[in-house]
Amino acid sequence: MNVENIMQQLERKHPGEPEFLQAVREVLSTIQDVYNEHPEFEKAKLIERMVEPERIVMFRVPWVDDSGNVQVNIGYRVQFNSAIGPYKGGLRFHPSVNLSIMKFLGFEQTFKNALTTLPMGGAKGGSDFAPRGKSDAEIMRFCQAFMTELYRHIGPNCDVPAGDIGVGGREIGYLFGMYKKLTRQFEGVLTGKGLEWGGSLIRPEATGFGALYFVNQMLQTRNIDIKGKTVAVSGFGNVAWGAVTKATELGAKVVTISGPDGYIYDPDGISGEKIDYMLELRASGNDICAPYADRYPNAKFFAGKKPWEQKVDIALPCATQNELNGDDADMLLQNGTLCVAEVSNMGCTAEAVDKFIHAKQLFAPGKAVNAGGVATSGLEMTQNSMRLNWSAAEVDEKLHGIMHSIHEQCVKYGTRADGYIDYVRGANVAGFMKVANAMMAQGVV
Repeated sequence: MNVENIMQQLERKHPGEPEFLQAVREVLSTIQDVYNEHPEFEKAKLIERMVEPERIVMFRVPWVDDSGNVQVNIGYRVQFNSAIGPYKGGLRFHPSVNLSIMKFLGFEQTFKNALTTLPMGGAKGGSDFAPRGKSDAEIMRFCQAFMTELYRHIGPNCDVPAGDIGVGGREIGYLFGMYKKLTRQFEGVLTGKGLEWGGSLIRPEATGFGALYFVNQMLQTRNIDIKGKTVAVSGFGNVAWGAVTKATELGAKVVTISGPDGYIYDPDGISGEKIDYMLELRASGNDICAPYADRYPNAKFFAGKKPWEQKVDIALPCATQNELNGDDADMLLQNGTLCVAEVSNMGCTAEAVDKFIHAKQLFAPGKAVNAGGVATSGLEMTQNSMRLNWSAAEVDEKLHGIMHSIHEQCVKYGTRADGYIDYVRGANVAGFMKVANAMMAQGVV
């Protein structure tokens, strides 16, 4: 495999898709050696098939706002790879959504899902619809219009979407209600559902919880105790909330959260009722974190800045892709940060990742760190299929076991001769080999 040749071909085929091309390059550059040990992969043109989605569905979503005006958005579902199970991946409602981001997320999801050990393929979907500032009635009408097209392409044994940015329990409820009406089926077609109608305990917290289980194991490889360590977190949504909750529970002190408006630094630590207040901020729909500083006077708000300038032991990007760049990486390395882990998907730019690995920084990529979210979605699918509900303790135990298994795979494939664990390579190779072997077994399809 020649990575540059493949990338040149992809760039010609898919111009103007930087996020997707970045994600593909990151994976191919780390699996190249392993791939070249398998000439049968090359003969079967495995990589050329793996980097193209099996299917892309794009559709218009017309809906009527509260003023009676017709609005039109674009809907997407990128069904990337079904070699190891039904397509699985979130729906994102955000103005930034475009085909490049959907493809990058679907590609990443394929390997992330493979790492969980659960039988789930990779997909992603969403719309450039902005829930911010919309009424519940408008969001309901949009979700119903969106599902009117999407329902044709999903199902419990075909494609099981979940939530993502802009798609929480409210949106999943509206989407599921319309799916049920259109198909006349009550089935586990969406995850992140309400507890009263098929949802799983711990699902909202799962991404953040799983990330901290993984981070704790990373620290243990260097005999570092997480207790008493300071943590910088970005974002203040479900993912950040879960991460802050579990970090505090494990004895660390979280000192930052952030939003599009800037970041909060709270030297007293974000714990107790402050964690509950994060949910209030998110529920307000304003997508700003500045009010935190008004409520807690010891906290300080830094407008238009990112939390990576603070001196902390652990840095956890929890917001969106490419939120931590090369300059941020330099700052964290200068401050002697012990560990950086992407809790958001591709939270660091390629330049930042290269700097961390060159410095032998304890660093792990999103597809490993944040796999707890989709893993718990997989557990929700299992509960739906069995028509039962597990207790919070049972789900948490299974989540803990899955994150431990992912960490083991990363260590197995990522440990270098000098002893440094390259988690990026480890996660990519482990996920790739599982998908590759499944694709080989199923022929050229």
